[in-house]
Amino acid sequence: MGDYIKIRPAQGTWSVRAAGAVLAETENALELAEGDYPEVIYFPRDDVSMAFFETSDTVSTCPHKGVATHYDFVAKSGTFKDAAWSYEDPKDDVAQIKGHLAFYTNKVAVEQL
Repeated sequence: MGDYIKIRPAQGTWSVRAAGAVLAETENALELAEGDYPEVIYFPRDDVSMAFFETSDTVSTCPHKGVATHYDFVAKSGTFKDAAWSYEDPKDDVAQIKGHLAFYTNKVAVEQL
């Protein structure tokens, strides 16, 4: 991993909202910085309302993090396809993101409270 990916505790309380629902809220988020990409907030699975999410057919691979499973957010108003992703078995260098979900900010609102 070297300096390409940096993971640190995210400061403060973070939430995820969509379709009028709070999907996650945590004081234990991780902030992952990868190269020149914007930072991504990873939420502990225990702090995410997993009942709203279903595993999608989408799988992606990152050479630095591993294979990502994607999740659809299922709301009364409809399904937000691939709203979140998780590395179920991440590479050793980023092992601390195991058991966490990250969210696409163009599909749901990720905010620091």
